[in-house]
Parts: sequence; structure tokens; C-alpha cells
Amino acid sequence: MRVNEKYSTLPAEDRSVHIINICAIEDIGYLPSEGTLLNSLSVDPDAKCKYGLYFRDGKRKVDYVLVYHHKRPSGSRTLARRSQSQDSALTARSGRQEQPLPGLGSLEGSGGPESPQDFHEDDKRFRRTEYEGNLLEAGLELEHDEDTKIHGVGFVKIHAPWNVLCREAEFLKLKMPTKKLYHMNEARGLLKKINSVLQKITAPIQPRVAEHRPQTVKRLSYPFSREKQHLFDLSDKDSFFDSKTRSTIVYEILKRTTCTKAKYSMGQGEGRKKDSALLSKRRKCGKYGITSLLANGVYSAAYPLHDGDYEGENVESNDRKLLYEEWASYRVFYKYQPIDLVRKYFGEKIGLYFAWLGVYTQMLIPASVVGIIVFLYGCATVDENIPSREMCDQSHNITMCPLCDKTCSYWKLSSACATARASHLFDNPATVFFSIFMALWAATFMEHWKRKQMRLNYRWDLTGFEEEEEAVKGHPRAEYEARVLQKSLRKEYKDKETDKVKLTWKDRLPAYLTNLVSIVFMIAVTFAIVLGVIIYRISMAAALAMNSSPSVRSNIRVTVTATAVIINLVVIILLDEVYGCIARWLTKIEVPKTEKSFEERLIFKAFLLKFVNSYTPIFYVAFFKGRFVGRPGDYVYIFRSFRMEECAPGGCLMELCIQLSIIMLGKQLIQNNLFEIGIPKMKKLIRSLRLRRQSPADEHVKRKQRYEVDFTLEPFAGLTPEYMEMIIQFGFVTLFVASFPLAPLFALLNNIIEIRLDAKKFVTELRRPVAVRAKDIGIWYNILRGIGKLAVIINAFVIAFTSDFIPRLVYLYMYSRNGTMHGFVNHTLSSFNVSDFQEGTAPNDPLDLGYEVHICRYKDYREPPWSEHKYDISKDFWAVLAARLAFVIVFQNLVMFMSDFVDWVIPDIPKDISQQIHKEKVLMVELFMREEQGKQQLLDTWMERDPAKDKPLSNHSPSAGPPGPEHLAGAL
Repeated sequence: MRVNEKYSTLPAEDRSVHIINICAIEDIGYLPSEGTLLNSLSVDPDAKCKYGLYFRDGKRKVDYVLVYHHKRPSGSRTLARRSQSQDSALTARSGRQEQPLPGLGSLEGSGGPESPQDFHEDDKRFRRTEYEGNLLEAGLELEHDEDTKIHGVGFVKIHAPWNVLCREAEFLKLKMPTKKLYHMNEARGLLKKINSVLQKITAPIQPRVAEHRPQTVKRLSYPFSREKQHLFDLSDKDSFFDSKTRSTIVYEILKRTTCTKAKYSMGQGEGRKKDSALLSKRRKCGKYGITSLLANGVYSAAYPLHDGDYEGENVESNDRKLLYEEWASYRVFYKYQPIDLVRKYFGEKIGLYFAWLGVYTQMLIPASVVGIIVFLYGCATVDENIPSREMCDQSHNITMCPLCDKTCSYWKLSSACATARASHLFDNPATVFFSIFMALWAATFMEHWKRKQMRLNYRWDLTGFEEEEEAVKGHPRAEYEARVLQKSLRKEYKDKETDKVKLTWKDRLPAYLTNLVSIVFMIAVTFAIVLGVIIYRISMAAALAMNSSPSVRSNIRVTVTATAVIINLVVIILLDEVYGCIARWLTKIEVPKTEKSFEERLIFKAFLLKFVNSYTPIFYVAFFKGRFVGRPGDYVYIFRSFRMEECAPGGCLMELCIQLSIIMLGKQLIQNNLFEIGIPKMKKLIRSLRLRRQSPADEHVKRKQRYEVDFTLEPFAGLTPEYMEMIIQFGFVTLFVASFPLAPLFALLNNIIEIRLDAKKFVTELRRPVAVRAKDIGIWYNILRGIGKLAVIINAFVIAFTSDFIPRLVYLYMYSRNGTMHGFVNHTLSSFNVSDFQEGTAPNDPLDLGYEVHICRYKDYREPPWSEHKYDISKDFWAVLAARLAFVIVFQNLVMFMSDFVDWVIPDIPKDISQQIHKEKVLMVELFMREEQGKQQLLDTWMERDPAKDKPLSNHSPSAGPPGPEHLAGAL
């Protein structure tokens, strides 16, 4: 039989009396007859409650579910525990007698002393009993279900009646639509025709949901008030508050409802102490809301229910099913997202994330097109590029110095022909234009998102949201309350007022020091790994140079670069997961007071560590590789053994491109396929197998209730991982775009899949999150702006120092004899006399090319060996350096000015939205003025009909007079 305890409250007129319906008849010795049992089996009782979406009566909707683990008692102790639980529920609600603390009194029918584990279970049970009694006092209605398919798991179904919803909506200042309709401003003339044409063109890519259709009429919204219910359309009270709003209201009640009586203090077993003063202090301070109860294991989960199944036969239409068909399916990848429906189902915070992701993906389309054009320009002009043609011309017979000591021999410059030609694809004049374009693109993207955000705020009635935001920010976290409680229980705080106790910087100082040391250590680990990869590259190059195969020796650079990048990729992906866990642990030991503070600190630490982890190898190739090599005869060594590696003759930009593309593409593919698809599916499979093993064998034929199915889903862990993945990708797209113009294209392809992947995860793989109202994307916007500004500086240095753009310009305008690039390669190479090699560094096989070498070349601006100041830096070096620094200054200031100009030209709030907001304010004032006039007319009419009541009426305000809200609404 199903063990069910239904708690229901009487109407609001009589709150002092509560009724408990106990359906566990078998607990009091009543055995149903065989006929009764067969009768109950003839009709599926679960169909009436829509398989867990409603209470057993089929009328009251389940707004929230609490889950707890329990031990099913047996024998004589069953009746004692259940009856005691029922009595404690009555006591908690009546408040007339105090429930004795477990362990301090005797239990009826206990049959002897309990073990420590039993004490702990009893403590949790008493906390649940008291907490649920307090929920009943708050007006919620509860129903228990312990006889489920999941062994040892009980569920508490929560329903918020109408009067509670109205009270909390008024307290939370929820804006609800009124009866008043008004027409939105529409475009006129040519703009109207353009919009009409665009709507017809984009009709096939619009989702087939009602919320996504263009609207010309909008309801005026106003913060809900019970005194002004006549303003709102209450014809259908069941749908006035949607499921998202109902769960939000219940969650707010769960957070502020406290549980003060407990044997243990935050699960540490202090309830065994007999000190009465300490117990009274704990009762005063130990107020546990749902967050604390979840943290202490009193409840194992708390979540709102999904609206129903999303696939299968005879599935009723619901928002979840509609989202699955029109949003979370790869078949609709080309369609717009139904953002309004996403917001309706998941709340504003998640809706804003997907709206931002959609805007970002749309903005990648023009960036991808321009990037493809730049790449095609490089392909089209590669045969006309004079420097690469000179490098490929074997008639020049340029002999280069060895790339490593002893094992490497001299080599021909023409052997690097393929690298030089490939470098031109990304290192050409169009790259500079693309860098400027992407800087302006980033500024335009930020402005476009701000305008889109304002449109969503207006559409979702989020204007004037700051007051509620401040109230939400002040709610303390469970861990913070625990630390405050521990601090209040110390001896030095025994006689002080515990209400004023809070955590100071002195309490957090050890955590701050731990954070500082840990972050520095993690960054040092990242640098050490990069150094290890550098040593691997140097060693591998020297080892491959000793290979007897000519094909292996000719592809040394490509082989070493590719394998090193793959190692970097694997390390980056692994450290990303490690750093994410470390960042969360470091934030937890800081014990931030509020969830908002916790989230911001976590984001800062995780972003700092993952930024360093993802971009350090790329920064090395871009700005450090080949810069501190030295020269032949005086090379720089690591640990006196490993000679620093050099850039290819065509420059390091090609290696930077390879590094960036492999890390970016590999990171996206592996994270999407392995971490976001494979691991969640594996976790879900393991949970299902474990629960199936624990379930009784005779219950496999029963259909699971909705709350049982949702319990097996993955809990929602927040939006930080989703945002972090996209922010790192945004860095790849903007920071080093000068070296990889195709980065926006690959980001666009990834995001098209990412949107549907995340959508499917939210609809099918995760428990339904609690809807959270938000008017922006928070700290992420500031991070995006910071990356956009940093991208301008980094791209300026990449063009100036990593590419050969500036040396080519200097040669063309200062050193070229005929105004062409002929002779540029020879100009960038210096000469070295092989007799000046240090002892033990000369090639073992100097005749590897078939002739004796006396002078070899290397890439640098130095004096020749026959000069008076041989091997010193030449004046050409200083000329190029001055030009590079000048380019950085001009480029940075010019692009920054253009970005700020774009920011200034584009207003943050669209003109039509500002007009609509103003129109709403005017209409609201007119509405209340008419209401007051209607009240006054009713009052004057009533006074004229009954002059005798003029005197008593003069002592009362019009609003307190006989005409009620219903009469006033009729007058309106």
C-alpha cells in the first residue's frame, strides 16, 4: 500500500485549525477486504493525478518537491515512529508545547538505547517534521509519498494555494499583466514595408510557437497587489500564475522558512551535550532554511517538476514537449530560438543566457564571411607573393645554419617553401584590415546585445527590477549561516548577542591566504607545463634530426609542432576540469555571504585560471618563441642543455595559427562530445542502473511518477560552465584573430550545435531549475568588454611583432631599390662564419649537403662576420623596432577611438523601447486616475441617496467605505 500523508489547510478565514488526513490505514491495524483491494486495482489511481503532476485528489498541482532518504522501520517500532512523526507535526503547527530534543528524552516503544546512526536519523526526521510543520504554518499544502519505486527515498509534494500565491506575489513585487490592453508603436511607411518583407522571408526559420509571433498588442503590467485584484484578469486562476512563477514563490517560502530545533549543530553531533545554556543558544541561532537543510543532508534534493513527458505515445501537449520539438532538436538548427517560451519555462536568467548565445552566434555570421574573404585573398595572392617565391627559388642557394647543436646539419632555405607559402595565407595585408574589423565587430556586438537586452527587459516586464535584486542579494547562504553559528558557539562569544555576529576579514584571512597561494601555485604549474612542452619540442627536434630517413628529417618542424600542440590540448582540457574544481573549493572556503557574491568570486577565480591555462601556450608562440634565441656561436640554453627553439624562416605566425586552430577546434569537439554529451549520459545510465537495482522486483510494471523520473535526472549546476565555455571561445575569436581569420567560422559552426546541445540538456537531461529573475548577464558582460579591449592590444602586437607585416613595410619604403619586395628575404637574413661556432656545437656531419659550408645564414638583423663590430645588432633592427612600436601605438589608439565612437553612436536603449516604457507609465497613471474618479463618483452617488450616513462617512477614506473592489471594478 502507498504510505501517504496528506496535509491540507482550511481556507484563509480559519487558519487556527488544521486537518491531517492519514491514508496509511494499515498502520492502525485496519486490513481492507479482498473486494476493496480489487476495487482499488480496477482503476489506475496514478492517472487521476496525472502521474505525479497533481496531488492524489487530482485537483491541486504539485509546485515543488522535497526528497529525503529514510529507513523504513519495521516491527513494533513502526507504529511508534509514525505516530510520533504525526504528533510532532501537530505540535510543530500548534506551537503550544515544545518538542523534546532527540537524545534528551525517551522515545515510546524505542526498545532500548539507539545507536549514533539512529540518533542522527532521528535528528533529521525531527528537523523534517518541524520544518514541514512550519511550511504548513506558512500556508503551503503538503503530501507525502514514501512507497515509491526508489527504495529508501521519500517525497514531499508541495502545493501553494491561491491565497499564498497572491500574498507572496505581492511581497516579491511580481509584475503581472492587467486587463488593460494597449497597442504597441508600429513602424510606418518604408520601414513597415521592409519589416513586412523580412517577416515573410524569415517565416520558414521562425519556430512554430505562439510566444514567438510578432505582437501588436501588449497588456499593461503592474506589481501584483491583493487590494487591486480587480485590475488583473482573474477569470482563470489556475493559469494566472504559471508553473515557473509558482515554483519561484514556493522556493522563496522554502528559503525563509526556518527549522530551529535540532539535536546536532550543522550535522556535527553537538546535540549530545547536556549544557542547557548551549542548547538554548543553539535554538536561538540555529535557523535552517531549505539551503541549510540540503547542505546537512536532511533533504537530499529540492526541485520543481517538469511539465510532463517530452516524447512518447499519447503524450499531452505541454511546454516541455513544445520546447523539445521546436528548440532542443537538431532538426531545427536553422531556426530562431523561441526565447519567450524558454523564459516562460526556465525563467529570465536562463532565457537571457540563450538570448545572448543566439545574438553572439548571429553576429559571428558577418565575421565568418569577412574571415573567409581574407583567407581566400591569401589563397589568390600566394603565387604573387615575392618573398615566398624567393624562398622557394632553389637558384638562390641560401644555406641556413643548423637548428640544433651537433645532430642537426646545415639546410637549404628552399626546403621551407611549403611553410612560407602557407604563412602567406594568414600573413598578408588583409590581416591588418581584418584585425581592425574584428575590433569594431566586438564593440558592435556589445552594443547590439545591450539593445537586445533592453528589448527583452521591456517584453518580460523587468524594468525597475533593482529593488527586488537588492532584497535577493541579502539572503545568506547555508555555509555562511553555519560558520556564523559556529562562531557564536565559541566561548569568547558565549555572553554576546549572537544576532550581531558576522564573519569579518580576520575570520576569512586564512582562506584569503590559501586562495592567493593556491592561485599562484596553479599559474606556476601552467607555466611549468608549457616549459616542459618546450623542452619536449627541443628534444624531439634533435632526436628526429638523427633519423636516417630524408622524409622524416624534412618534416621535423611540422611533426614537432603538431605533436606538441596535441600534448598542450590534452593538458589544457584536463587542467580545465581540475581548475574548475579548485576554483569552487577556494570560493567555498572564503564563505561568501550571498549566492551572488559566491557566484561572482567563483567566476573570477575560474576565469583567471582557465584563461591562463588556455592561452599561455598561445602567448608563448606569439610573443616569446624565437625572441630570446641568441645567435650562432652564442645561443641561449635552458638548464645549460637545451637550446632555445627558433621560428621558421617565414615567421612564427604559421605556428601560431596551427597552435590556435588545433586547441580551439579540439577543445570544442572534445568538450562538446565527451564532457557535454558522453559523461552526462554515462552518469544518467549509472544512476538508472543503481536505482533499478535498489527498487523492489515487483514494481517494474508500475509507471513512475513525475517526481520520481525527475529525481533520476542530473541536478542543475548553474550557468557558469556554459558561459565560461563561450567566453573562452570569444577570446579565441578576438584575441589572436590576426593569425587565424577562420576562427569566427569554426566558432559559428560550433555554436549552431552548442545551442541545440545545451537546449537538449536543459529539456531532457537536467532537473527543472528554479526560475531566477535577472535583467542582465551580470559579471560576464564586464568580462566580455575586458576581452574586447585586450584583443585590440594583443592583435596590435601580433601584427607588429609576430608577423612580417612591419619588416616588409620598412624594407619596401626604406631599403628597396626598385620599390618592390625583391631582395626582402636576403635583407632579413644575417651571415655567420662557421669557424666561430663554440666548441662542441658544430654539426657532426658538415658535408651533409654535399659541399663544405663556410658561411651560413640565420634570421636576424646583425652585423656580418667581416664587419668591425661583427654579430652586433645592426641599425636595421632599431629601424624595424621603432616602426613596430609606432604601429602598436597608432593601431591601438585608432581602433580604441573607433570602438568608443561606435559605442557612442549606438544608443543603449532603442528609441521605440524608451517610448513604449514612457507610454506604459502614462497609461498606468491614467488608469489609477480613472479608478480614483470612479471611487469618488460612487461615493458621491451613495451620499446623495442616503444623506443620513454623511456624517459617519466623513470619518472614513473612500477606499475604506462600503464600495468594495468588485463594485469599483464595475464602475471602471
